[in-house]
Amino acid sequence: MKITARLLTIGVFIAFPMAVDAGKEPFYAGSASCRECHERFYELWSSSLHGLAMQPYTLAFAEARLTPQPSPIAIGKRDYRADITAGEVIESGRQGAKRYQIEHVLGGKNVYYFLTPLDKGRLQTLPVAYDVHKKEWFDTAASGVRHFPTGEQGEAVDWQHSTYTFNTACYSCHVSQLDTNYDIGTDTYHTTWTEPGINCETCHGPAAGHNTIARATPKGQPLPELRIISTKTMTTVQRNDLCSGCHAKASPLTPAYRPGERFYDHYNLATLEDPDFYPDGRDLGENYTLTSWSMSPCAKSGQLDCMHCHTSSGRYRFKQEKFNNACLPCHEEKVETPTAHTHHPAESEGSKCVSCHMPMTVFARMNRSDHSMLPPTPAATMVYQSPNACNLCHQDQDAKWADQIVRQWRSRDYQAPVLERAALIDAARKRDWTKLPEMIAYIGGPGHDAVFAASLIRLIPPAQDQKFQKALLGAAKDPSPLVRGAAVQALGLIPSVESVQVLIEATADDYRLVRVRAAAGLAAFPQLAAPPAYQAQIKKANDEYLASITTRPDQWTSHYNLGNYLLGQGDAKAAVASYQAALKLDPQAILPMVNLSIAHARSGENDQAEKALRQALQQAPGNAAANFNMGLLLAGKNELETAETYLKKAFAADPRMAQAAYNLCIIAAKDERIDEAVSWCGKASDLSPQESKYAYTLAFFLNQQGNKEEAVKVLQALLANHPQHKDAERLLKEISR
Repeated sequence: MKITARLLTIGVFIAFPMAVDAGKEPFYAGSASCRECHERFYELWSSSLHGLAMQPYTLAFAEARLTPQPSPIAIGKRDYRADITAGEVIESGRQGAKRYQIEHVLGGKNVYYFLTPLDKGRLQTLPVAYDVHKKEWFDTAASGVRHFPTGEQGEAVDWQHSTYTFNTACYSCHVSQLDTNYDIGTDTYHTTWTEPGINCETCHGPAAGHNTIARATPKGQPLPELRIISTKTMTTVQRNDLCSGCHAKASPLTPAYRPGERFYDHYNLATLEDPDFYPDGRDLGENYTLTSWSMSPCAKSGQLDCMHCHTSSGRYRFKQEKFNNACLPCHEEKVETPTAHTHHPAESEGSKCVSCHMPMTVFARMNRSDHSMLPPTPAATMVYQSPNACNLCHQDQDAKWADQIVRQWRSRDYQAPVLERAALIDAARKRDWTKLPEMIAYIGGPGHDAVFAASLIRLIPPAQDQKFQKALLGAAKDPSPLVRGAAVQALGLIPSVESVQVLIEATADDYRLVRVRAAAGLAAFPQLAAPPAYQAQIKKANDEYLASITTRPDQWTSHYNLGNYLLGQGDAKAAVASYQAALKLDPQAILPMVNLSIAHARSGENDQAEKALRQALQQAPGNAAANFNMGLLLAGKNELETAETYLKKAFAADPRMAQAAYNLCIIAAKDERIDEAVSWCGKASDLSPQESKYAYTLAFFLNQQGNKEEAVKVLQALLANHPQHKDAERLLKEISR
């Protein structure tokens, strides 16, 4: 029985869109050119949070917007204090003082962040930021630490880490027509942009041609050609997609998005597999709106887009006295007579639609509204500690009180569907498959929510159950490109004739997201001889896939994912180079270290493989993948006792790692510890009941143990699912004789 290595894959999720390459677009004229004809709009834009998304730091700005920092803030072993008059942040430590110039200011709705130039063209977010509402300074990185309901807490990232590098992490939602001009050879940026803030041309496209025609047209006459993109003529979907590039937690598929194009041709969206969401879909970390918006019944209706409530500069359209008019015309009766629906006085905050349906929560000192627009669900708070609108206002009461109130007010149990979906997500996150039939039924069920369905597909291991595999084949034809993309990604991990056929067909999908996920799946079959009629579309999709994973050469994940592709193609040497490039960008990234060891091992460089794994274990001693692969490597060298130690550490770190349990079974059997081998194989088979190898090995050792009756039961169940399993047939006959 052969012990095999496991290839890990990962996608990186960032919160910002890719920029249009200004150097290749000579027709951008700048927002000032709009002022000549659109003075009123220009004034509204230039003073808006979009127009001021980034601005230069000046003394005038500091005097108008900031208060002095009274005392230094201790971060690690150093103290930091902003001198707003000098425009500097001063770092003090054992080595003395160091001054960082404040060059740019980001944000302003809730927080001001400050940028300083560092080496190699980097613009770095400084370690202290300013709370606009409390008028106080705080530790930037510490504010972004996630505090999970389980009591688990993340760790603050060093302020000079790439996470806080403007060029790579947050640029395209704060400046316009940016080009990072990243040189991978020197690891240097030569970043440029046309103007700070989100300018008119970000949403309307290049304006030079429009300006030329406008100036040539007599005043008062209509333009013969608009030569610019108008949001008025956009569809509801186009307007939503226009805003989604910045307002989504997503990973890029292309280097550029232009107004009018489709979101899923340029991005993949994070869903509830991400721990920044509670199981019911409420925000825990920062998620940038689109995921929760996609769950909104109002958004699903197709009648609502972002510009119904917001102007293009980001302001709320409706005045205070008509605040609820945003919900017209669909909810006219509730808007006209709110008290009957809200059970609060008509003029109170409790009768504002957004108070209950878009409650405000805070993360990293940034206020954000829940755009799912779902009603309060205190029952979910009781189970998952997710926020609910009732207790956000009535902080002197608990969720049980709120649950009783809403159940008195509503005869229909509107909370039940939310709880049912959340229970499935929670179980899948915990890898508790007792609810697997319900999960599978939900994915294929009528009226499922695309975000929840995609989340479940991403959370369930593809080989978990044959019924799940059947559900994936159906989900690959789902109306939602988000669900189809998740389904074909999972099918790429299932080597079957049916899944390969679906992947081939999906390379011609209308959406790039689905095509690149299909190409990623087919990359696992480098020797696949596709029919000639499909070869052109497969090649095109594969080219799109490679372009998508190399879109961000300044991020380690790009090189890591390219290394995975190359390793799958059998080019271990090139994979080594890609993993090394990933580690050059982030020397602490564990996954490239682990897969670097696999690539070295496949090249016959076992010493280098072990060195990479020891580096990973030094960085993260409890990492399951590093311990697992070290166990495999040592088992291959016949150092079984030490290998067993690492495999047990892997299983302790990840008690659902069936591969670790299986290999522990093999080692125990080699040492003639049959009872222990049976125990480990039983765990592996329970964790992955559809993996025939685990079930067969369990039956084999049960027979050796003398437990023939149990061995027969295991073999009969195995043959029920895998009737062509010849080894199982032979063993069953042997036991029967």
